[in-house]
Amino acid sequence: MKINEYKEDIAYFMRRLYQQGLTTTSGGNLSVRLPGGKVLITPSGSDKGRMKGSEIGVMDLNGKILSKFKPSIESSMHLMIYKARPDISAIVHAHPVVASSFAATDAEINCRLLAESYAILGRPAYAPYQLMGSKNLAETVSEIAKSANCIIMRNHGVLTVGKSLLEAFDRLEVLETCAKMTLISNAFFNKRTKLLNGRHLVEIDKLMGRI
Repeated sequence: MKINEYKEDIAYFMRRLYQQGLTTTSGGNLSVRLPGGKVLITPSGSDKGRMKGSEIGVMDLNGKILSKFKPSIESSMHLMIYKARPDISAIVHAHPVVASSFAATDAEINCRLLAESYAILGRPAYAPYQLMGSKNLAETVSEIAKSANCIIMRNHGVLTVGKSLLEAFDRLEVLETCAKMTLISNAFFNKRTKLLNGRHLVEIDKLMGRI
């Protein structure tokens, strides 16, 4: 893909996040690491529901701005995650309502309800609260991202990574669905809920190449 095609892809997925109610007009950010090492990232202060490819900015991994744009407040977090995870090429950070509600409590999203959820998400990690846009947040989340593809940031939101933007987006979408199922099973089924057992989890981990 050419750089402008990557930019259009990022803008498309940001509009899709907004249209599906997974983030707000001012919330969330997406990025893609190009094969040569440059990073494309959504700008600050732009309407997420109408984002265009021409608005996507370019940076290097050291934070040097390579195009005319106002970087996202969380750009340093994205860059530190890429340095910690050379195997991934995309990051999605958003504020889906139900998953973010779990971020505002000490409760955890149950990924053992469906095989698909566990296959795609594995075991989500939980990051302690840090001020948005801060060095502490970037350091905390990038360290946790070394061993997790889905991170619920307490009192903040959700972040997912992937080898492609589609994979990172899918993980966030499935996480929000899983959060909804957790609420429903806890509220209406409680003791009747049947979870995947240890043997099932090992089978899925083997299937997904995690062990």
